[in-house]
Amino acid sequence: MDFYHTERPSRIAGSWYSNDPKRLAAEIEGYIDSSVISDDEFKGEVFGLVAPHAGHVYSGKTAGYAYRLIQGLKYDIVVVLSPFHQFHPADVITTAYDNYTTPLGSVPVATDLLSSLHEDIPLQQVEQDPEHAQEIQLPFLQTALKGTFSLLPLMIRAREPKKLKEIAALLMDLLSQKTFLIVASTDLSHFHPLESAHQLDAEMLRRIKAMDADTVLAGERDGTASACGASAVALLLYAAKMKKGAQAFILNYSTSADATGDSSSVVGYGSAAIILP
Repeated sequence: MDFYHTERPSRIAGSWYSNDPKRLAAEIEGYIDSSVISDDEFKGEVFGLVAPHAGHVYSGKTAGYAYRLIQGLKYDIVVVLSPFHQFHPADVITTAYDNYTTPLGSVPVATDLLSSLHEDIPLQQVEQDPEHAQEIQLPFLQTALKGTFSLLPLMIRAREPKKLKEIAALLMDLLSQKTFLIVASTDLSHFHPLESAHQLDAEMLRRIKAMDADTVLAGERDGTASACGASAVALLLYAAKMKKGAQAFILNYSTSADATGDSSSVVGYGSAAIILP
């Protein structure tokens, strides 16, 4: 694979989150520190997280619950699985840059791992790389984690369980000699009245908690549950099911109405964690 040996500039600093480093760090620390999580409830290794990708003013509180669980930890690799919000025919998309930049600094892309994965999965690189669902997670990771990490960005458009299971198996083999975290970046239902959103989101969170990747995908197809990153979540769950004793926990739920006061048409946000014994 060929990469631009330059940094991908932030596409959303100054709009989706602050472009001032001190303010951004303080806001994220606030989201994380205000998350109330019982240490007794989550004993074990954090394998993966589900976190929302809306602007921080809307979903930062809910994201903070996920990142509270990894505060102070260190990983070699963080895999961010996300949707790709523009049309593209490829099953799996990745960046053409070898670094991502946020106001908090630069995050190197694990280009060697992407090249290795490309030998088994045809990864399509996007030159402009406009996807916000990847970048929105980075300031949280930069703030919560100790030390540096490399990013493995994968934007998932495949929807077939068989294909996603194959990708999960290849990913687990690729990461077998690394310390890693997998983050599935997704929002929940979009633009429903609050009551309907609550019903759809509760059903999707129930399926995530049950670690039922097949029904996560089915819910997005048939409208019984909704997540724009359903394929990313399913891929995380398929990977987690390869680990003995993995359990999913729902950490927090909110909607855009909590920030705007408008309950007529809302977006849902949920955070979850996959814990290994």
